[in-house]
Amino acid sequence: MHRSGTAMAWNVFKFCTALRGLGSIMILLVLGVVGVTYYAVVLTNYGPALSQGGVDSLSALTILVLFHLLLAMLLWSYFSVVFTDPGVVPPNWRPATDEERGESDPLTSLEFVGLQTDSSNPRVRFCRKCNQPKPPRCHHCSVCSRCVLKMDHHCVWVVNCVGALNYKYFLLFLFYTFLETTLVTLVLMPHFIAFFSDEEIPGTPGTLATTFLAFVLNLAFALSVMGFLIMHISLVAGNTTTIEAYEKKTSARWRYDLGRKKNFEQVFGMDKRYWFIPGYTEEDLRRMPELHGLDYPSKPDFDSQ
Repeated sequence: MHRSGTAMAWNVFKFCTALRGLGSIMILLVLGVVGVTYYAVVLTNYGPALSQGGVDSLSALTILVLFHLLLAMLLWSYFSVVFTDPGVVPPNWRPATDEERGESDPLTSLEFVGLQTDSSNPRVRFCRKCNQPKPPRCHHCSVCSRCVLKMDHHCVWVVNCVGALNYKYFLLFLFYTFLETTLVTLVLMPHFIAFFSDEEIPGTPGTLATTFLAFVLNLAFALSVMGFLIMHISLVAGNTTTIEAYEKKTSARWRYDLGRKKNFEQVFGMDKRYWFIPGYTEEDLRRMPELHGLDYPSKPDFDSQ
């Protein structure tokens, strides 16, 4: 039995190490898809159409402006997720409130010793791997080898954990990716359909192959990202994460569900001007401690219990 457990731990370790190694490869893959798409849309099809004049030129200009706008927001959101730390537990962090008993006195060091030896203690969760207490909604990531605040999942596409401090950026990345890939699919669809007609298609074999590949890639991404986007919209509406949704799947009540409006604001902030931008205002960061990932308001009926 001991050897079996050791072998399983080794396999998991190798899996996590492999995910770390995918880092630069996944970023290059994303940039590669962007490059193929840019070449097909701008350089091959709609860029040259600008010189034709008339309605075709105006239509091409509209498509190119919208394409570049969505691409800029997509890349801004993407690299914001990649380079923003999802949230780490501060050194020597201690909970100021005993959530189980509703007391505001910090736990003593002796109580924390008891936590390390008694994993069934319901008052404060303790991470044995990091050897530290875990704030509410915090989980340990085996890939990053640390606890992440309000961890949703580890995403290989962004080479980072998605947590409290970059979850909004991840959602915007999904949103703008869906809009961009849908736009590209629609504008390249006539060129894709032309492949199956008897008419002669202008262009070199290289440009035609790039257009075909760009259409297929963007259609695939649009459909897959749409599913992820719908799932995460439902998670935001219920103020939960992917991990929490799995953990509470048998529970009908959730202590952090404050209503759709407040749940949405806990992710996107209260300033509507910044809802579609990967960032927050200083005012929101000052008045909303939940944006920092350590403290989350809960339902009054839960606090009174």
